[in-house]
Amino acid sequence: MTVALAKPPRARSNSTLQIALRRLLKHKVAMISLGIILLLILVAIFAPLIAPYDPNTQDLEGIYGQPGPGHPLGQDSLGRDMLSRIIYGSRISLLVGFTVAIFSVVLGTLMGVLAGYFGGRTDNVISRFIEIMLSIPELPLQLTLSGLFAVSDVPAIVALRDNPLSSVFIIVGIFTFFGWMGTARLVRGEVLRLKNLEYVDAARALGAKNGRIMLQHLVPNLIAIIIVNGTLAVGGAILGEAALSFLGFGIQPPVSTWGNMLSNANEVVLEHPFVAFYPGLAILLTVLSFNFLGDGLRDAFDPKSRL
Repeated sequence: MTVALAKPPRARSNSTLQIALRRLLKHKVAMISLGIILLLILVAIFAPLIAPYDPNTQDLEGIYGQPGPGHPLGQDSLGRDMLSRIIYGSRISLLVGFTVAIFSVVLGTLMGVLAGYFGGRTDNVISRFIEIMLSIPELPLQLTLSGLFAVSDVPAIVALRDNPLSSVFIIVGIFTFFGWMGTARLVRGEVLRLKNLEYVDAARALGAKNGRIMLQHLVPNLIAIIIVNGTLAVGGAILGEAALSFLGFGIQPPVSTWGNMLSNANEVVLEHPFVAFYPGLAILLTVLSFNFLGDGLRDAFDPKSRL
């Protein structure tokens, strides 16, 4: 008779991401913020089905129409439905936010890994460039670059301006150029610590090339920094786009954004406060949601936090 031996219980191994996810689920503010963000994403995706009107349809008889049954959030200076424009504006804000965050995080991670891993002259060049850029006030330079793109006669830029979404591409490029330095500094500091650990020395002793060490052994250990900074970068990009559009240097009409809606309401905010209140509320709610989610992710990945 054969006796079947019981198999020993398998030890449950929890990855850093699994532990962070469980900790994040306990962070109530972050989960509420995540729910709001997911709702905004769904609204942006299904904007043509949700919006009651075309965002550019004008009704000159309903200029500054008060909120009511036909127009729940009122009408703007050209009689356009405010709710429809806010819904469609979420598309541009989220597009700018996510695109800038992705490009900035990828570029910042690349520069930070190169600077931290190779050190020496590579580190000096990248670090000095970052310090110079961080010493320059961003907003005036962003305004200058946006204005130069608007009046440039370079054929490639002129052709780009013919596209209705050209200002979106320009804003994404400008914000990406200024947005990667913070991530690069954090990644560099972490790589300086990681590259001296034993597992990196072991990989190097086994003949692993620099590229493989950076991609397979260093970058996976930077996931926490990348995720947290990417989340915070989305909110920063949305707020920055709104600021430039409000000043008239950002995304131009007829493309609907929350920033240029605020710009159009600038002169009538006292007589018709709802024209500025609702797009401002949308910006505030979105940016706060991303910032609170970023704070929750930072606490979830930090083993010292009390979650």
